[in-house]
Amino acid sequence: MARTIVDLRFLFLLVVAIFIFIQMRLFATQSHYAERAAAAEKSENQCVSESQELISQISKQQERIVALEEKRLRHDEERAQLKMLIQDLQKKLELTSSSRGEVPVAAVVVMACNRPDYLERTIESILKYQNSVASKFPLFISQDGTNADVRNKAMSYSDVTYMQHIDLEPVQTERPGEIIAYYKIARHYKWAMDELFNKRNFSRVIILEDDMEIAPDFFEYFEATATLLDTDKTIMAVSSWNDNGQQQFVNDPEALYRSDFFPGLGWMLTKSTWEELSPKWPKAYWDDWVRLKEVHKDRQFIHPEVCRTYNFGEHGSSMGQFFQQYLQTIKLNDVQVNWKSADLSYLKEENFKNKFAKEVSEAKPLQGPDAILKAHNMDVDVRIQYNDQRDFERIARQFGIFEEWKDGIPRTAYKGVVVFRYNKTRRRIFLVSPDSLKQLGL
Repeated sequence: MARTIVDLRFLFLLVVAIFIFIQMRLFATQSHYAERAAAAEKSENQCVSESQELISQISKQQERIVALEEKRLRHDEERAQLKMLIQDLQKKLELTSSSRGEVPVAAVVVMACNRPDYLERTIESILKYQNSVASKFPLFISQDGTNADVRNKAMSYSDVTYMQHIDLEPVQTERPGEIIAYYKIARHYKWAMDELFNKRNFSRVIILEDDMEIAPDFFEYFEATATLLDTDKTIMAVSSWNDNGQQQFVNDPEALYRSDFFPGLGWMLTKSTWEELSPKWPKAYWDDWVRLKEVHKDRQFIHPEVCRTYNFGEHGSSMGQFFQQYLQTIKLNDVQVNWKSADLSYLKEENFKNKFAKEVSEAKPLQGPDAILKAHNMDVDVRIQYNDQRDFERIARQFGIFEEWKDGIPRTAYKGVVVFRYNKTRRRIFLVSPDSLKQLGL
């Protein structure tokens, strides 16, 4: 009995020993496989990382390939455009050589960019009156950039010469938040005028924008004023635009004025003036730059009472600035004026100063806080004095004319005097500065 118990103990110890041995083997095996699994996981992670890096490198290479392909396509497009330009130029040269050899009054250039619908409306308006005077006013379209719709529209006109300004140089604005378009516009204007004055040797150029319609006597007006622009060196440019040309403020389609404020929006200048401006042309905001006294140097600008251009550009780089308030109601002249027989000698500096001074002196002076109210109730020309820019803005706001000044000059002002018609009648309102009468010799 005792031996049986011993045998059972021995057997139990043997089983325990075998169990412990098996557990140790299992633990050793598990540890071995755990180490291999960890190594495999590490290897897998390394492979994933290397794969991601490789994918990133492939992606960058693909981006470079796409960029290079886009660059190649752009160069191909530019070569095709240059080829078309050469062909178009050859065609125009052939037409010119077969023409009557008449010396042009001025080249007319329409500045365009990316608005094919606006461009079409502008060109159709011009061609309506330009066909009969095409030899005097050869028509150009200058496109800034590569908008295909604008190019195709411009090239569709057989009697229009197409020019293209391609500027790939990045724009560096001088102040944060500025609109890049104003810089590109200034570059385009300089390029186009250099092209027309220097390379094509025109003596005068009329600049229009791709959101303008012209009046029936547009070309006759500029032909009549061209000689005056050439001979009177106190005139810097002739404009077809009146900032205060809204329907309620104009009456006489034959009236022309001198102004110290550059109107723009359809204007003519001479080659000699451009030779002065071109070397110092600004990087941006070219129109406000021309309005600086240090630039126009006491020279003045001719503008009509009734506009010979209408600006319909509600959408563009200026984002419709002033359109609803001032531009939409502009009166475009619809009367055919006989400019060939018009005597414009009154626009010469001394003649105009004397004539204008007489008109201002004869206007009834109104004073006091109720001066504007009195002006509404009178049937003669009146003059109202403003004390400073703030006071002018207050008065202008009540009448509804432009309030804006540039470099100390109100829009349309001559010797500080802003004149406009009252409610479509021949009555005139003269807003005069404290020293206007002295400047006019009164």
